[in-house]
Amino acid sequence: MRVLARRRSSRLRAQIFEAVLDSRAVRTRKLLLSLSGVATLVALWSLAIALHPATILPGPLKVLSGVVDLARRGLLARHVVASLFRVTWGYVLAVLVGIPLGLCLGWWRRADRAVNPFLQILRPISPLAWIPISILWFGVGDGAAVFIIFLGAVLPITVAATNAVAAVPSVHLRAARNFGLGSRELLVRVIFPSVLPQLIVGMRVALGVAWLVVVAAEMIAVNSGLGFLIVDARNAGNRYDLVVAGMVLIGVIGYGLDVGMRRLERT
Repeated sequence: MRVLARRRSSRLRAQIFEAVLDSRAVRTRKLLLSLSGVATLVALWSLAIALHPATILPGPLKVLSGVVDLARRGLLARHVVASLFRVTWGYVLAVLVGIPLGLCLGWWRRADRAVNPFLQILRPISPLAWIPISILWFGVGDGAAVFIIFLGAVLPITVAATNAVAAVPSVHLRAARNFGLGSRELLVRVIFPSVLPQLIVGMRVALGVAWLVVVAAEMIAVNSGLGFLIVDARNAGNRYDLVVAGMVLIGVIGYGLDVGMRRLERT
């Protein structure tokens, strides 16, 4: 019996080891596939610069040199932190306002009928259209940028929460009431778990909008951040290597934020 148990234990360990190796192999293949796409893009970029050397667009090496120069002068961390600071505050405020508001509108249909037309009127208005008003209200600084980010993120979150509550099957609500759940328990134990997947999707979309908006807002309303870096590099001696470096940093950080939200969505 002991020999049989040892054999089963060794087989189980071997199966677990093989499963771990297969999982690592799958992750490695996915990573290599992603890197191959980036490498192909960089190669095509370098080829285009080599075929047209007179173009003002810098090559990958010059852009990388620009990023290193920013890091060496301490400007890279300053601009990245400034952008993330504004996005964090604007996005957190949008979550704190949008989720409760959306849950309330989805739960109370009369409130939704009264407020929804107002939201639908605001939704097509670009957050950037609020820049003059935000500067008038908050002045040139972080307050104006945070307000614009808040406007860009709060509406997608609110609409996602409202639609998610409206999509909860009524049979679940009736069953919960039959078990004697009150309104508060119904919200916490039934509605919120049901709407959470769709709500996270809305938060992911809103985070992407917030990152897009902060870059545009920083080109006008502040004197730091990645958006300001692009405009300042263009005006201060046509430093197109820094312009493209800012664009690359925006894309990389935005991709990182989206990856984080996708992991949250899978948990």
